[in-house]
Amino acid sequence: MSGEKKEEPSLSLKVKGVMVKDVITIDEKSTVKEAAEVMNKLEIGCLIAVRKGKAIGIITERDLLKRVVANARDAAKTKVKDIMSSPLVVVEPNKDLEEAVRLMFQMKIKKLSVVDGKRLVGLISLTDIARFQPQMMKIIKQLAMKQSAPKSMKKVIDYYVV
Repeated sequence: MSGEKKEEPSLSLKVKGVMVKDVITIDEKSTVKEAAEVMNKLEIGCLIAVRKGKAIGIITERDLLKRVVANARDAAKTKVKDIMSSPLVVVEPNKDLEEAVRLMFQMKIKKLSVVDGKRLVGLISLTDIARFQPQMMKIIKQLAMKQSAPKSMKKVIDYYVV
């Protein structure tokens, strides 16, 4: 034995291993109509709103429904900054997935922006986690049993968690 330390395999799964790296952004001054067009064209459910290149909020399909359609606002005149969810809830790429899920439950959200320092490097959703890593199901299930899952998360949990 040479005294070398054996590196133990990491049992904790990190955000960076699951996150989507190609995050689509939109300027906060863009119209909601422009945002909807980008989301529709790219078949994505959210955009990160930016101000001078810095991520400041998120606009989701739900935001469009609740804050534009339901209120009969003019999508061509309403700005992203007027309906986005802000401040942006973020997680670091080296955080454990379990911590990310806990933060989602605590904040009652399904998507987290991933930032390294002040730089936006990815996006992670509850669906990404559920699809990617079956081991996380136990953690999600335990959290859902301890505290009732927010309505917005219930569909994902009911579908993916057995």
